[in-house]
Amino acid sequence: MRNKVHTPDNTKDEITIKGIGAAPGIAVGPAYVYSKQIPTVEEKSISQEEIEGEIERLRAANVRSEKELQKIHSFAEQKLGTQNAKIFEAQIMILNDSILMSTIEKRIKAERKNAESVVFDEISKYKRLMLAARDEYMHERAHDVEDVMNRIIRNIQDQRLFSRLEGEAIVITETLAPADAVIFSRNKILGYATDLGGITSHAALLSRSLKIPAAVGLRKATAIIQSGDFVALDGYAGTITIHPSEETITSLQSKAKRFTEFEEQLATIAKLPAVTKDNRTVELSSNVEFLEGVEFSLLQGSAGVGLYRTESQVLGQGQYPSEEEQFKEYEQAAEKVFPHSVIFRTFDIGGDKLAPEFYHEENPFLGWRGIRVCLDRPEMFLTQLRALLRASTRKNVRIMFPMVSTVQEVRLAKDFVHRAKEELRSRHCAFDANLKIGVMIEVPSAAMLAADIAHEVDFLSIGTNDLIQYLLAVDRDNSAVAPLYQQFHPAVLRTIKMVIDAGHSNDTWVGMCGEMAGDPLATILLLGLGIDELSVVPTVLPEIKKIIRSVSHKQAREIAESVLTLSTEQEIKDYLYTTTAKILPEIPLEV
Repeated sequence: MRNKVHTPDNTKDEITIKGIGAAPGIAVGPAYVYSKQIPTVEEKSISQEEIEGEIERLRAANVRSEKELQKIHSFAEQKLGTQNAKIFEAQIMILNDSILMSTIEKRIKAERKNAESVVFDEISKYKRLMLAARDEYMHERAHDVEDVMNRIIRNIQDQRLFSRLEGEAIVITETLAPADAVIFSRNKILGYATDLGGITSHAALLSRSLKIPAAVGLRKATAIIQSGDFVALDGYAGTITIHPSEETITSLQSKAKRFTEFEEQLATIAKLPAVTKDNRTVELSSNVEFLEGVEFSLLQGSAGVGLYRTESQVLGQGQYPSEEEQFKEYEQAAEKVFPHSVIFRTFDIGGDKLAPEFYHEENPFLGWRGIRVCLDRPEMFLTQLRALLRASTRKNVRIMFPMVSTVQEVRLAKDFVHRAKEELRSRHCAFDANLKIGVMIEVPSAAMLAADIAHEVDFLSIGTNDLIQYLLAVDRDNSAVAPLYQQFHPAVLRTIKMVIDAGHSNDTWVGMCGEMAGDPLATILLLGLGIDELSVVPTVLPEIKKIIRSVSHKQAREIAESVLTLSTEQEIKDYLYTTTAKILPEIPLEV
């Protein structure tokens, strides 16, 4: 627990704000509310004679921005290691994107506008496109792009940023850019708390690497907390308490001790199999976003990759990646994971990124996304499929199609796989002719048709994040209805059971790769429902494995049968908490 001795202010009421736990740990101390200065951009017309000077301002700002990021990258390498510092390599790549910078310069010349306004307008397009996507991963990457944009603009305007603070503090801010996290870590930071962000944000990943407790998605922390307020941050539960009582602090200290002891136990089971007490094996794999994440997931004890998001190859690039560029990444991933398997999800992004001009949809969650785009863009789809097939020579590559809603889409996608195979045969390229194909079940219509879809493919993977949103008509990013996003809603659990049964009736294994797969409270339930595979965030993998190894499949089935008779989410959560705590009393659970 990272704190000095502080005296709680018992004259003020205790207030707790709930968010998402992003980096484990407990921190108690004074708050520092950090309001990052966002540069003001005013569009100005320039004369013909001013054009060259404006372009020179842009180039000088770009050089200065790169020097800043190189310095941060170097510091991050020393403190975090090469893998985690790659975040800043990606930002430097944006600065070095010749197509992007050439476009900005051409617009300055053609439109005769000041450099910062063109930079803002051009890079904001990328940000809007990512925010329009339905995937939370994309939303997080949008903040990284925005950070690079603001850095360039600040340097055009010759502004300087505050980067140091005096004494210990828990930093409270709206959002935390990766560079902020690294720069602040030079100070005595006790923890981070942000209004925005999710567990996939770079800042969250860096907090975990820096071993600094963090809670994200608090929504109103900056509005309620003032600098100097005494606060208690719980990075496990994702909460921050303002004016905590002595009882609350004592409780958190006890909790920190319990978690530390449990984490020490987990270190001993990384290499052990995920098998129940009565010898039922569950395939426990990991969700990966970048090639660099594969190695870490294997160190955590992952039996392969259950979801490899391929969208990272498209983001921030001036053009669509070639077959060769894709092949190299896929081949390296397959090689690192071998002899385990890696499931590559085909591009799960919308037409916003692939359209020739700025693409806008009123409701992107119900729009042109995932497999819909791939089927409408044959050459793009075939290029990716050829690259994936070429990477399959070790026979450990699987392909999975996202956002499928009809059986016809599955058949059409399989036809494309067949075409890609024929094209590779004509080029005398080797590939796995029996490569397994799967579908993500994340749309209610796909869940209803799970038996028909299972008849067409080799495996199903339940994407709970979107399936829950669509089933319950709840946008979990909308604070007005976020509490209605309930992964233990009876309708959600019965749908999951229906999908698993449909897959098994067709001798098709069924996995899960959404956030629910990595929730310790859901593990025994999912085992009892008959899930064959769980793909989780690497950091929670040891804990999920520990639970699997501590229960019999017979016990899990009995628990699942009882859960399916309950009618409310709260009843289900209370029941799961009680039964899990009884089977595994040493595991610290959050309800």
